Amino acid sequence: MSFVIRAEEVADHAAIGALTTVAFLTAAHASGTEAAIVRDLRAAGALMLSLVAVDATRKIVGHAGFSPVETEMPGRWFGLGPLSVAPGQQRTGVGSALVRTGLAQLADMGAAGVVLVGDPAYYGRFGFAARPGLTCEGVPDLYVQALAFKAPPAWERIAFHSAFFTAK
Repeated sequence: MSFVIRAEEVADHAAIGALTTVAFLTAAHASGTEAAIVRDLRAAGALMLSLVAVDATRKIVGHAGFSPVETEMPGRWFGLGPLSVAPGQQRTGVGSALVRTGLAQLADMGAAGVVLVGDPAYYGRFGFAARPGLTCEGVPDLYVQALAFKAPPAWERIAFHSAFFTAK
């Protein structure tokens, strides 16, 4: 499959919402609010990096959002999520390309690192791992993972933007 990664544009918002909804329809961990999370992060000005994968027909087949997280760790830390790939395009490299592009851009922006809540088997390939002391309220520590561009003196608690908890 051929695709290009680029920054989202205003004209992409509806397609990103539809893609995110369908991508999470059958996910065991889905809350059903993933599209609303993206919408609310954008509305709050907290969707600091929003990337789309566009196929040869200009259809959006993937999306990755990155937003700031609150933490006592030094530097600017960002959360990855939601990460959405069209069901027919999953396991074709779209999600991996979105993650790698986002990580590279955030590193270039001087971020200290990226955190997420997700499957260790999937995100481990990018260097994410659970870290002693890295926690997120209400989430088993195994799924709270980080990739540091600049290692903190100690791993600390993280808190995602309120859109992750108030989206409807």
